[in-house]
Amino acid sequence: MIALIAQAFRDGGPFMYPILAVSIFAAAIIIERTYYLAFRYSIDDNAYMSKIRDLVTKGDVEGARNLCDNTPIPRVVDAALKNAGAPGRDVQNAVDEAAMDILPLIERRVHYLAMAANVATLLGLLGTIIGLMQSFNAVAGAEAVQKGAILAKGIAIALNTTAYGLTVAIPCLFFYAFLQAKVNRLTEQVDRVAVKMINMVSSDGVRE
Repeated sequence: MIALIAQAFRDGGPFMYPILAVSIFAAAIIIERTYYLAFRYSIDDNAYMSKIRDLVTKGDVEGARNLCDNTPIPRVVDAALKNAGAPGRDVQNAVDEAAMDILPLIERRVHYLAMAANVATLLGLLGTIIGLMQSFNAVAGAEAVQKGAILAKGIAIALNTTAYGLTVAIPCLFFYAFLQAKVNRLTEQVDRVAVKMINMVSSDGVRE
């Protein structure tokens, strides 16, 4: 299997290398973003907010802050807890400022996967066109002895670059959809937690 893949890569010609570079770039993004969005940033916000609410209700704001780390939802919670007892407008401003810093961290680099899918597809298409051009040139101008070899080489470039480009593009689109769903879910959690914290700790809020 590996030998067949290596042979197809060689037969695909020079356009296989930029497609390979795109695949490595996309794989790095997929691994890094999956780690953060699916594991590092993932949290059960209902269970977490229940612990925060219990501590705030007891007046242990510092204890609640000890449950906060540098991940998105705890950062929003900590921003609100720093302003516990302040008017709702002040708490909301603090939470909004924290959210403005957090959301770019959640969304970063995911959009590059859509770009990588498009680039891989276009590079495969370009390789296909070059391969077909070589095939037509073989039929039009090459000597009879060379026509078969040049034609076969051109068709190999056309088919292999197309196949490899799509092989890279399809997983990129799949993981783009998967990670974008994670981004949307985490963004919704941040918004939900922000509202709960404003109501919980502001002096004019409605405690839950």
